[in-house]
Amino acid sequence: MLSPISGATPAPQEAQATQVQPPQAKSTVQPSASDTVQISTAAKALSQENLETPAQTAKEASGGDIQAIRLLARHAAARASAK
Repeated sequence: MLSPISGATPAPQEAQATQVQPPQAKSTVQPSASDTVQISTAAKALSQENLETPAQTAKEASGGDIQAIRLLARHAAARASAK
């Protein structure tokens, strides 16, 4: 059997609400200064091919560079289909 506690005074609702405050989290994101990017050899070569002039590509193709030969063939096919 339960009996009420006598002599205890309940705390006012306002006092309870002001006493309980959620902790304020300080979330600061600090960027990492050591982020690095590694580019593969193939990506570097492709980037270099895109920066070359058509004359450089033709010179490399005449020297037997397979990648330059393929690039010239793609450009020739694109020009033929554009006409």
